Amino acid sequence: MKKILIHTVPMAISFLWLLIVNHTFNPISLRGPDFLKFYLMLVFGFYLSVVALQVFKENFSKTTVYFMISIFLLGVIKLIKGILLGKPVGFLIMILVMEIIVILFIKLSHINQKMN
Repeated sequence: MKKILIHTVPMAISFLWLLIVNHTFNPISLRGPDFLKFYLMLVFGFYLSVVALQVFKENFSKTTVYFMISIFLLGVIKLIKGILLGKPVGFLIMILVMEIIVILFIKLSHINQKMN
């Protein structure tokens, strides 16, 4: 329960910012710079919560993986929409690549902890 609460806080803050600033709950309908601000807040907030879990000596669970996948899928959906509309998506691609690297790093460190 503590893990879900810790991961929900950055998501709630991001969606609250989305509601206050852009007056919508739909991040996919946002234009480029607004979506990137929202997505960066979401990604950095989530990975700060992952670091907070490591500080509390909590191990990774399926909940953490599900949150990572859902955030990544949101970026992929927006990437596909941007490509179909012919918009520039370079920054989003860089963010998604970095997110893949971080996910792999976290999974590999989790596997190394299990082996020790």
